[in-house]
Amino acid sequence: MIALHELLVARCREPRRVVCVDGASVTDFATFRAHALGIAARLRTRPGLRFALWSDDPYVFACALFGLLVAGKVPVIPANAAPGYLAELSDAYDAVLDANELAAWCADTAAVQPDEPAMAIDANASLTLFTSGSSGAPKPVHKTLAQFDAEVHTLEAAWGGLLGDAAVLASVPHHHIYGLLFRVFWPLAAGRPFARATCAAPAQLQARIGECSAQCDVTVIVSTPAQLSRWPDLPGFATLAPQPRAFFSSGGPLPLDTAKQYAATFGAAPLEIYGSTETGGIAWRRQDEAQAWTPMPGIAVRAGAADEGGALEVRSPHLGHDSWHRTDDKAAFDEHGRFVLQGRLDRVVKLDGKRVSLSEMESKLLLHPGVAEVRTVLLEGGSRERIGALVVLTAEGCETLRRDGRVLLLKALRRHLAAWFDTVVLPRHWRIHCALPVDSRGKVQAQAVARAFAASAEGFELLAQWDGAEGRSFELRVPHALVHFAGHFPGLPILPGVVQVDWAMRFARDWVPGVRALASVDQLKFTMPVPPGVLLKLVLKHDAARRRVAFAWRVGERDCASGAFVYREPA
Repeated sequence: MIALHELLVARCREPRRVVCVDGASVTDFATFRAHALGIAARLRTRPGLRFALWSDDPYVFACALFGLLVAGKVPVIPANAAPGYLAELSDAYDAVLDANELAAWCADTAAVQPDEPAMAIDANASLTLFTSGSSGAPKPVHKTLAQFDAEVHTLEAAWGGLLGDAAVLASVPHHHIYGLLFRVFWPLAAGRPFARATCAAPAQLQARIGECSAQCDVTVIVSTPAQLSRWPDLPGFATLAPQPRAFFSSGGPLPLDTAKQYAATFGAAPLEIYGSTETGGIAWRRQDEAQAWTPMPGIAVRAGAADEGGALEVRSPHLGHDSWHRTDDKAAFDEHGRFVLQGRLDRVVKLDGKRVSLSEMESKLLLHPGVAEVRTVLLEGGSRERIGALVVLTAEGCETLRRDGRVLLLKALRRHLAAWFDTVVLPRHWRIHCALPVDSRGKVQAQAVARAFAASAEGFELLAQWDGAEGRSFELRVPHALVHFAGHFPGLPILPGVVQVDWAMRFARDWVPGVRALASVDQLKFTMPVPPGVLLKLVLKHDAARRRVAFAWRVGERDCASGAFVYREPA
């Protein structure tokens, strides 16, 4: 192991030691060192101290990162490169390093090398990463190189013997602390090669394993729960050869069934790492051995005061201070000093390995002229967690919905959010309501928001409701498995007319409470059968003077049923 601040001046690293594998080509340590120092020479003449660093290429990123450190600059590592996101962080950096320029600098091996004394890096050099704060804004996390150095030594103490000289293959980006540590800092400090390409599927893994086998006998895989959960069902996964020595996972809990699949296929479940950008790594587990988390070497943990929620508290060399740090996770401890997590104490969630603030996402949606109110919620169940967004539209939003339809409106909202968030974390489930659900205290409860995404008691899925000049409109999906299709009719299922009337009555009562005192159903007509799986649109029109709510069901542009509810005067 070489200390990170001594990486470019240390003489104990063999110059021809492989740093990076890229297809059939390899990059040795001497070349990496030359590229990093060449970038440092250029950056010394650049005005400014803080430089936003982004490159999708982990090798170019590593060269630029160490070049910045040698030049005495402060690397600022954004969570993504979306224009809106970078603009929001503009106060955090003085300039942005162009990824194409960095790649060109790395290709120029004739760069001027500074003198040996100028190669030193301050052990306490600063780096800035970003995470989502509970306030809804990106939160800068300032760390020192010494903190990262302490963490790679912790990782090496825990698993260096297991990894040996294994090459590191990854399916995670290097712009977040997990990928930065496991894909860049730890391999460089330990002298292990890392693959330049990102592996997203078993076929890519097999290709990279084959490429790396010319340099070393074994590999390790650095991934996330979302990716690890998908891989076992893909062709070629169980026959990866040579078999990876270990799988690492971080960013959220790995499903137990997935852990068992890996244990059955490879002899051991993935090594799961629990931690955060602020704390670094805290604990680990292998679910074929234990469900509880074991603190990593040198990490102290305890449960906080019960009246403060029982939050997990950590004391760690990764923190940069000797005080206890309170996390936002609730934990319960067993007699062996291990702990089980019992949920978040704030509104920051992890999705596909990425930390997302629901508050931040809501604040950005509110910037769209079509959105009046919004609540987001993490929807569990199924193979993957997803974010759901419950939206109340402005008058402009309602007009857009009426004119363009729900699908186009939601595409516009997703494009709006993409200026700040990675595509993979954008809401996949949307509901449009006329108002947010509130309790007797006027509070919007997460459970009530989540219920908006479940099937109703009647069995349909309410996708949207909005008010317009023509009255109140609804759009809902009729599931194939709806109980009302059974026996009506065999071989040609259609939605019974009485069900259409019942559903219309349900919406009319919620909108106009007087309808509960129903006098009659007038002008009832059925003009088209409704098959399973269709999107139904309902339009209600209220004539208060006549105590009448007209309803019309449509599939596309075709009417399928209509009528009117006439209600009595209140007693």
